[in-house]
Amino acid sequence: MKRTGERLLPILLLGVQAMVWPGTALLSGALPTVGQLLGAALADGLVAAALTARRTRPVPVLVLAAAVCAMGAAALPTGAVAVLGTAGVALALHTVAADRDAPTALLSVGTLALWQLVHGLSLHGLGDPQGLDLVLTALLYATATGTGRYARRRSAARRAAEERVRRAEAERRRLPAAERRRMERELHDVSAHHLTAVVVTVEAALGLRERRPELADEALRFAARTGREVTRALGAVKAPAPSADDLPSTGERLRELVTGFRALGQPLTCAWGDTDDPSGLPEGAVGDAVFGIVREALTNAVRHAPGAATTVRCTYEDARTEVVVTNAAPETGGRRPEGLGGGRGRTLLRERAREAGGTLTSGPTPDGGWEVRAVLPGRAGGTPTEVRAGRGHRLAQGVAAAGLCFQPLLPLLVIRSETVPAGPGVSAGALFTLLATAQTLTLLWLRRAPRTAPAVLLTLAALWPLAMPAGGYTGPALLPSALSLLITCVAFALRTAAPRGEAGADGQVTVRARAFGRRRPRAGDASPAARPHVAVMGAAAVAVHAVTLTVSLLARGESARGPAGMPGWGLAAVATAVAALAVGVAGLSGARHRARREAGRAAHHHRLASWTGEAVRDAWAERRRITTGLETTVLARTARVVEEAEAGHLARTAAEARSALTAMRALLDTVREAGEPEASAGSGSGELGETQPETAPEPARSPQPTLHALDLLAHQCRATGRRVRLSVSDRVPEELPTAVDLAAYRAAETVLEAGDDGAVLEFDATDGTLTLTATDVPRATGSTAPERLSARATALGGTLTTHRPATLHLTLPLTAAPAAP
Repeated sequence: MKRTGERLLPILLLGVQAMVWPGTALLSGALPTVGQLLGAALADGLVAAALTARRTRPVPVLVLAAAVCAMGAAALPTGAVAVLGTAGVALALHTVAADRDAPTALLSVGTLALWQLVHGLSLHGLGDPQGLDLVLTALLYATATGTGRYARRRSAARRAAEERVRRAEAERRRLPAAERRRMERELHDVSAHHLTAVVVTVEAALGLRERRPELADEALRFAARTGREVTRALGAVKAPAPSADDLPSTGERLRELVTGFRALGQPLTCAWGDTDDPSGLPEGAVGDAVFGIVREALTNAVRHAPGAATTVRCTYEDARTEVVVTNAAPETGGRRPEGLGGGRGRTLLRERAREAGGTLTSGPTPDGGWEVRAVLPGRAGGTPTEVRAGRGHRLAQGVAAAGLCFQPLLPLLVIRSETVPAGPGVSAGALFTLLATAQTLTLLWLRRAPRTAPAVLLTLAALWPLAMPAGGYTGPALLPSALSLLITCVAFALRTAAPRGEAGADGQVTVRARAFGRRRPRAGDASPAARPHVAVMGAAAVAVHAVTLTVSLLARGESARGPAGMPGWGLAAVATAVAALAVGVAGLSGARHRARREAGRAAHHHRLASWTGEAVRDAWAERRRITTGLETTVLARTARVVEEAEAGHLARTAAEARSALTAMRALLDTVREAGEPEASAGSGSGELGETQPETAPEPARSPQPTLHALDLLAHQCRATGRRVRLSVSDRVPEELPTAVDLAAYRAAETVLEAGDDGAVLEFDATDGTLTLTATDVPRATGSTAPERLSARATALGGTLTTHRPATLHLTLPLTAAPAAP
């Protein structure tokens, strides 16, 4: 369908060209010659055929269309290539602007305009008709280029929105399973590292207590300290930090890990790149994978080869990170604790490497030891790079453009010897060209200087009637003023269509780009506070153009829609009505466009928010199910390990540590078995979902998320391409009143529903009050979110204040008793 449309438009232009010429010539009785018909058919057919390939080769098509039309205009009768020379070239230029980058588009339109100017000057000089033609041509080219760039931005925004929707839908189905895998992996890491270390240390002390009784006290202290660490680690598994910025760096975690294993008596040698410092290791997913792989490999070495020499070697570059952990063969006749491995380590290691974008292999070494080798992306492996044209390509473009621009001067410099006589003064065409260029350039500054640019634009509009007598203009009286009115209407439509934002105290308004990340604040973006300035601009435009139209008619002694003797006040009334109608239509079209865009954006964000809420609730239900088993089994047994160790009972400490390790394995088996049926059921539910409408799960069937689910909310937002940061201060109590806990999470969810990119949410607690400070949220402050947040805070005795620019401050008393609304 798209290919058919691309071919149909050139055919329609060819048909219109045939109606203009030779159609009008035949109707007037002026029969063209066979040579003229053949030449027009060749020129018009060649341009139309070239336009059908404009999507694949837009720049060559533009050059070909412009060159053929220029040759046809010189050799054929007037009008023979008029339609294809204007609309066809404009269509090709629009395609270049829509399908190529900005430098190529600007170079194309600049080269084309300059080439046409030089070509006209070399043939005719710059008189009234040629000057006015240049103005009209410049407006046509500017319109074609502007609409092409706008279409390119809209297409990119649409693709980005579709990609966000696709990722949100995929993440909605993936997040519960991902949360289950995360908890399974981290629970395995806790059991493999901490609990295994307790069992190995305490049982070794039991075996040596007759010969080295001092080891018993050391083992008991280690068991009590490690048991408390297990409790803290399991608490982090239940409620991870919502932002990766709150975690220690990869180097710090590895340094602490190596120190702990050396304290267990494991001979350990480490090499981090070319140094002994791991601080330069990658962060993010690759850094987490490196830490997890090293920890699991060292734990396996302690399990199966205690006391054997172990080497950790990590090399990291921009494109590749390699981790190798090797342990020697276990000592012959050495005591090895039994029953410490559950068989999941190798599988989880491969999953961890695969999720980071790498591979992992493990196996025995020739000397009887064991080696784990992982190859992961490097420090720049996940950073997308924008492909840009090389300097040689840009240089070639510039040389070609310069050659095209000066090509029309060759006949003037080489062949022609006479000169074109110049008339006195400056022609009206030159004045019109300068005014049109100045007004067009002013449009580019409309968004950056919304008060100064309209004033400059209207000042230039008032100069058009003065340029008519100054340049000796003898054409239609209303045409120059009408062109100026058209430019003003475009500016007013752009002003009313500007997106809403949040005005600051200095008149600055912060608005986030819809699909291209963040942009700097721009003064006067169309916010509620800036709307009066739009009305003032509209009234000023009507007044200025009413005067210019009236002056243009009176200066030539002409009138509009009336007898030649119409009084001046009548002309002024008609001119005011025309100007008001034109400006009003432009304002209504801009406002309608803004309303449609905001409605589409709101629907898009609502859709993403509903899917985010559903995904978080499902993942939170999965976390709560696993956490319940964790609290009733593993945490209880770990607490008994600490109690027995503090009481000095070495044998009971060893028994309780093994009991906790066994309970952890049973919980992991339950988690793995529960995930398999859901995965198989999920593959079949997709077909059912195609015939049934998707609805959000009933709140009664799944627990409502609390502040402990902020990490899930942040993860889901980041999965759709938004940069958000959520943090919870250490001063926030671990256990909050239920109403406050639920309301605080709902407040964060409400703020993020607006779709602000770069939002920062910070929770803190001081003097018995929980506070939420949201910054960089202009869309949230300009939507219905403040009203909803205020109602929620008032119901619990809290407050909501809005600070500018784009900041919300919510307070909730920690003693609130009513249920959250």
